[in-house]
Order: sequence, then C-alpha cells, then structure tokens
Amino acid sequence: MLTVLESINLSTEYLEKKGIESARTNAELLLASILKCKRLDLYMSFNRPLSESEKAKYREFIARRGTFEPLQYIIGDVEFYGLTIKVDNSVLIPRQETEILIEEIINSVNQDDKLKILDIGSGSGNIALALAKNLPNAEVIGIDISEEAVELAKSNAEFADLSSQVKFFKLDIFNYDISSAKEKFDIIVSNPPYVSDEEYKTLQKEIIEYEPLIALTDNSDGFKFYEYITSISKALLKESGSLFYEIGKGQAEKVKSIMEQNGFTDIKVKSDYAEIERVVYGVIS
Repeated sequence: MLTVLESINLSTEYLEKKGIESARTNAELLLASILKCKRLDLYMSFNRPLSESEKAKYREFIARRGTFEPLQYIIGDVEFYGLTIKVDNSVLIPRQETEILIEEIINSVNQDDKLKILDIGSGSGNIALALAKNLPNAEVIGIDISEEAVELAKSNAEFADLSSQVKFFKLDIFNYDISSAKEKFDIIVSNPPYVSDEEYKTLQKEIIEYEPLIALTDNSDGFKFYEYITSISKALLKESGSLFYEIGKGQAEKVKSIMEQNGFTDIKVKSDYAEIERVVYGVIS
C-alpha cells in the first residue's frame, strides 16, 4: 500500500514537473489537510498507509494544484491573524502582509473603546473579523459589491462566533448615496483593488486564472478606489476619525497626496516584513 512518505515523494515530483514553486511544501500541506493533521505531524507518520478514499482525494488535490489552482482554494481555508478564514474563488485570498494593516489599527486605538468601524471591500471578511476579535467592544460593518463574497463573509463570522459583532452587506460604494448614511464611523479601513490594468497582465498564473478580477484591479491606474473612498470618507467619519489603507508597491506617495488633498493629516506609512510600504493612514481634520 502507498504510504504517506511515498505519496508525498510522488506528488512532489509531479508538481515540480508542472512548474509549481515549493512543490514539496504544497504536497505536504495538501495531504495534511486530507488527514486533518498539522504538516509537521506527517513526519511522525511517514510509514502510515493511505486508505483508498484518502488516495483518491489526494490525487484530486494534486491534480488541481498542478493546474495552478491556489492551494488555499483547494484546502478551502487560510489562517489569518489567528483566525481560520474560509475561502473560495469568489474572494481574494488573504495575504500575510494584510496583517500589518490589522496591527496598525489595533495599535492606534484604546482596545477597550466602543468603536464603529467600516470595512470597504470586505471580501472574505478577514479584516473585519480580525479587528472584531481583537477589539471586543467594536462594532464592525463590512460592505462588498459581490453577493457571493458577502455570503462567505457571513459564514466566516458565524464560524468565528462573531456574528453579533460584525455585519456584512452587499453594496456598491460607487453607487451609494452618501447623504443617506445614517451613522458615522471612528475608523474606515479598505484593502481595495489596487493593481493597475498594466500590472495585472504581469501577475502570477495562480492569480490571473483563479482569483476574482474584481478584487484585484480597478481597470485603470490602480488609484481609482483610493481617490473615491478618500473623497467620501469625510462624510462617513466622526470628528478626528481615521482612514486606513493597504497599498501596493510604489503607491505610498500618491495615496498620501490623495489623503492630504482631502483634508487628512498626521499621515503615516508602515512597511511590511519585506520593507515594502504597505499601509497608509491618517486622521480627518
């Protein structure tokens, strides 16, 4: 019978031939998800034979990864800031660098304060849920144009037991009458589509073929959402409220300028672990 080690070795060889980076890691993570164990636990079970159903499932997973389908979509979830976030191809896969955004928001407030937070373009709900988990007195609203994303985010809220604290709604921010807004927020946060039309063509195959286009690019210069969200934020924020953005590489100065032109002050930039400027935030004056 095929053992854990034999399966991993065969799968690694297959993924390498298909051009998958970190083939061994991918092979191990996919098998660990099937066996419902941690990746390191596989090393204690190398001689364990796989059942027929396990082999069939593993073959399916490896074949899908061989077509460059992202590992996170195959497994069905991803770890983000201490939470398990379910994902599918209706939402962008949460990235580690977005955790910098969460940290900056948490560190900027008194964690016991009763805050109202708006997450624009909430996707899987990872940002809204991570903030709610770490700011227990905060009320968080997430909005997204995709109905599928909103439904998945609601499911993630239920899974994290945060449904009473976080609400998700389908809304197109570009077609929303700001004058009809019934409440104001202490914080607005957004990780908007910031990939330019030209840059999109250069992205990895996994991203272009599987992740939702609408969550990645604004089909222009990459600044469409920053310009619009910033322009409406003064009407949505409380006095001295804050606006937080995740940004792409090389966008910091332009986004800072957009915020300054719209009345934001005390603007700060935070780099990620790769020393890429990743977060820009400021206070409405």
